[in-house]
Amino acid sequence: MTKQQARFEPYDFNGGTCVAIAGADYCVVAADTRMSTGYNILTRDYSKIYKLADKCMMASSGFQADVRALQKVLGAKHLVRFHENKIDTFIYQHQHNKQMSCLAMARLLSNTLYYKRFFPYYTFNVLVGFDEEGKGCVYTFDAVGSYEKVGYSAQGSGAKLIMPVLDNQLKSPSPLLLPAQDAVTPLSEAEAIDVVKDVFASATERDIYTGDKLEIVILNVDGIRREYAELRKD
Repeated sequence: MTKQQARFEPYDFNGGTCVAIAGADYCVVAADTRMSTGYNILTRDYSKIYKLADKCMMASSGFQADVRALQKVLGAKHLVRFHENKIDTFIYQHQHNKQMSCLAMARLLSNTLYYKRFFPYYTFNVLVGFDEEGKGCVYTFDAVGSYEKVGYSAQGSGAKLIMPVLDNQLKSPSPLLLPAQDAVTPLSEAEAIDVVKDVFASATERDIYTGDKLEIVILNVDGIRREYAELRKD
């Protein structure tokens, strides 16, 4: 009889899907609220969208324990004190008389992930905000810090179902074209929200790790707005 050995497995996959779309004067980031492990649903009301600055949001899927650890590390490096998931004091803002830009936050996140590349955070992130021209921007990351500025992105268990639809509907220009073309999508804010709702409704039909409720965060010149929509619960 073969003796079985217990193996230490440091990671789990908690599923979930994140989508981000950038426009000329807005950003939309959305994620479902289901957190699973295997065939078990741990909770149906877990937010995967996190505020890093007034106009910078991060959505993460993967191993949610690593996601929370990454959020704490980013907070420490950004020199932000947290209290019940709210930002109390911006020491960075006091020192530099401005908040960290979305590009600077993307580089900080990339460096943080790359530093842990030999025992990485099992997280797949999208970062949204505004660039130096005031246009919406989306940065998509892998688990070891490689990132790219794009017009739209999807991460998580439903990304393989959603990205072909976004490619067909939005048709972002190739980053290899010279001169470089603007990556923002031509959709209006309302159209982008409708696309996000449609792709999530489609993904929940085929992905058991995506569902329950859709959280949508809209960033524009007026600030941050949240919307919610129901998804399949089975």
